[in-house]
Amino acid sequence: MRGTALGARWRGLLPRRLRRGLHTGVRWKISVAIALVGALVAVALSLVVHNAARVSMLDNARDVQDERIQFVQRQYAARGGNLPVGFEVNDPTLPRELRLKALSGRRATYVSESASGVPDIWAAVPLGNGDLLSVHSRFTDRSTDVMKDLDQALIIGAICVVFGGSALGVLIGGQMSRRLRKAAGAAREVAQGRADVRVRDAIGGVVRDETDDLAQAVDAMADALKQRLEAERRVTADIAHELRTPVTGLLTAAELLPAGRPSELVKDRAQAMRTLVEDVLEVARLDSAAERAELQDITLGEFVSRRIAARGGDGIRVDVVHESEVTTDPRRLERILFNLLANAAKHARPPIEVSVEGRVVRVRDHGPGFPEDLLEEGPSRFRTGAAHRAGHGHGLGLTIAAGQARVLGARLTFRNVRAPGAPEGTPADGAVAVLWLPEHAPTNTGSFPIVRLP
Repeated sequence: MRGTALGARWRGLLPRRLRRGLHTGVRWKISVAIALVGALVAVALSLVVHNAARVSMLDNARDVQDERIQFVQRQYAARGGNLPVGFEVNDPTLPRELRLKALSGRRATYVSESASGVPDIWAAVPLGNGDLLSVHSRFTDRSTDVMKDLDQALIIGAICVVFGGSALGVLIGGQMSRRLRKAAGAAREVAQGRADVRVRDAIGGVVRDETDDLAQAVDAMADALKQRLEAERRVTADIAHELRTPVTGLLTAAELLPAGRPSELVKDRAQAMRTLVEDVLEVARLDSAAERAELQDITLGEFVSRRIAARGGDGIRVDVVHESEVTTDPRRLERILFNLLANAAKHARPPIEVSVEGRVVRVRDHGPGFPEDLLEEGPSRFRTGAAHRAGHGHGLGLTIAAGQARVLGARLTFRNVRAPGAPEGTPADGAVAVLWLPEHAPTNTGSFPIVRLP
């Protein structure tokens, strides 16, 4: 538990941007991995080379010391006299291990570490009278300098390996990261409805690796999903189309019933069924992505005010903050506007406020707000989203509004309104649907302008 808490504490101390980069940066992960491997290899090789060079130099120094003591032993045995500097007979500081070997009648060398870190090179040989001749010298300054230069070269080499590995990791990871970003971008376009986009074509490249397998799998999944959705759309459209004729006949027959409460109920349900069938057909057409807008230039604030007034918008306040001229399809814009107003009228209480500011239209109500799943996922057909909305529609109004907005190249967003300073769990004080019309005509949706004849 303590380790977990400590880890969480350290994660909290890291900057959020750094933590996000550590979790998502493929390029930097590969670079760090290669750099760490390079550093481990460089350190291991440096240690091996350093130890091998040190052992070799010490062996050479021991060989030199052995040759010196043999030469001095022969001279001392032949002539006696004074010994050269560094040679002594029965030296009291002679290391114990070396003394024991020499007393056993063997010539031996020995290396001891001094307090300064520079090794001492010893050699000893027994004399004929039982004495021990020994020589003692420090590791040569030249050898020490060579080891220092070698260590410095190894450190520089290790640093170069680490930085070179990091650069190589950035190049390799950058290539993979670019391919993954292209794949993600293509997948997002497919998710937005562009069925002609292929992830494998988007990533391109000569080298074929696992990203190609991933792209091929995503393309196959997108094709299968597209076929399934198209089949479901055709079934829905066929069912709604087949229901259209009998529902129209039922509505006509209901008109022939004698006046009375039962007749009104039959007419009301028949009309509701007809509206539902028409809505389902419209959703099917929008899902097919075959709808095209017929663009005209309109004055947005005047258009909204006039349409609401013509429909008898009691309890609806219209406020034109800033007038603007837009190029859009008036029929589809009216459909979006009245679907939003109908949704607000069903689920909220008056007043309903409509404001026009430039290219933005806002519909504000004072009800319980939109459900959380609608705010997170967007409108969904045949789902009203909350228990208090049961029996108040089929969930197609906002779905149609969102589909018509896509045809116009517009963006439709939803949010709830709370009192300023209210806590997060406080119930909403209303809901706002915002329609953002595009700055330019939505020709990328296949729409076309209407040419007005004189």
